[in-house]
Amino acid sequence: MAGKPLVDGIFRVVRDVAVRALNRAVDPKTRKRESQRSQKNSTGYPGDFTDRPRIVYQPIKDGRPDPGEVVWTWVPYEEDYSQGKDRPVLLVGRDGEWLLGLQVTSQDHDRDRDQEARAGRYWIDIGAGAWDNQRRPSEARVNRLIRIDPDAVRRVGAILDEALFDDVAREVLRHY
Repeated sequence: MAGKPLVDGIFRVVRDVAVRALNRAVDPKTRKRESQRSQKNSTGYPGDFTDRPRIVYQPIKDGRPDPGEVVWTWVPYEEDYSQGKDRPVLLVGRDGEWLLGLQVTSQDHDRDRDQEARAGRYWIDIGAGAWDNQRRPSEARVNRLIRIDPDAVRRVGAILDEALFDDVAREVLRHY
């Protein structure tokens, strides 16, 4: 009879997995989410967010991306959304299922501030953090809000200090 508890345990696990799968299959919210996700994947990037954002600071140390965190993900080029590169992004809010983020760079744009402004790009210093292995000082672009698919985030790099996040939020809102 020593094997009976093992068989019962395996049966319970299989039953629980089957019940959850069946519940997900008939749950209209799950079907809607999966439908939206397949549309999102078939149409690609929907474009940058251009409305005035609702900026929130909500980092949660759970391994999932949240506003207030710097994450690594694919960022589309502004001039051609079909191309882009993997880079750090400061998450600042949400747009439905999408996260909203600001691209982060270790390039110092203070030296070419006027040139960047003429090109319509504005930056704020956010200091150094764990998102950069070399701990180089970084800047976030405050006038381009990128939509980020939470499932496309490669890794969470760090949580930005809340006071610094508030400074970034003020600068973002100046441009929207």
